[in-house]
Amino acid sequence: MTAERCPAARLPHAFHTALVKQLLLNLHPALPASFDNYIGGGNEQAREALMAALTSAQAERMLYLWGEPGSGRSHLLQAAIREAQAAGQLAAYVDCAQLFEPDDALGEYDCVALDNVEHLGPAAQVVVFSIYNRLREARGVLVAAGPCPPSQLPLRADLTTRFGWGLVYQLQPLSDTDKIQALQQHASERGFSLNQEVCDYLLLRWRRDLPSLLAVIDELDRASLEQQRQVTLPLLREVLQRQAHQGQQALF
Repeated sequence: MTAERCPAARLPHAFHTALVKQLLLNLHPALPASFDNYIGGGNEQAREALMAALTSAQAERMLYLWGEPGSGRSHLLQAAIREAQAAGQLAAYVDCAQLFEPDDALGEYDCVALDNVEHLGPAAQVVVFSIYNRLREARGVLVAAGPCPPSQLPLRADLTTRFGWGLVYQLQPLSDTDKIQALQQHASERGFSLNQEVCDYLLLRWRRDLPSLLAVIDELDRASLEQQRQVTLPLLREVLQRQAHQGQQALF
C-alpha cells in the first residue's frame, strides 16, 4: 500500500496524522540491489566480471573489489548474492563490519560475498582463510571488498595474498552525472520523481558520497508523505536544515 502525493482529504488532524504514520509504515522499500539497477559509471568491467563468475565455469571465480565509500562495492556484492540465490545456489552476503563471527560452514556454499574485510579480527581471518581455500578448490565464487588494494589491508599476509590471487578491480567514484542518475532512480523506486534542480542543490549543499545522498532522498520521501507535499526545493531545504540540526554535515 502506498500513499498518494496529493492534498489530503478533510479529516480530523489527529486522525489524519495517525493515518499518514500508518501509511509510512506500509511503504514499500527501495528495490534490493541487483545488476540491473547498478549505476557503475566506469565500473562496468567489474560488474561484467562478477556476472561471468556466477554464470561461467571458465571465468575467474575469486574477485576482490576496492574503492572509496559510495563507489558501489556493497551494491555489487549484494547483487551477486541475489543473482546466485535466484539461480538456486547456496549463497551468503556478510558485512564484516557488523560484528562478524565467521562460520567455517561458509566454505560449503556456492557463493560467498565478504564486505568490509578490513574489519576482520585475528580469529575471523583464520576462518576466512579456510573459507577462501575451500571455495577456490571447489570452484565456488568468493567476492571480497574493502577500501584499499589487498596488499594494503590490515590483515595477515597469507589472507591478503589470497585476495590478490584472483581478479582485483578498483571501483572508480561516480561522476556527478552518475550520482544524479542514481538519485533519480532511487526516487523512482520509491514512487516519486526528482527534478534536476533538487539534485543539483543536494549535490552542492550536502556530503557527496552516495550513501549520504540516498539517505536524504529517503528522508525527503518521508517528509513528502507526512506533510502531503510534493518533493520540491523548499522541502529539500527544510529536510537538510533538520538533518544539519541533528548533527549531519550541510553546506549552508
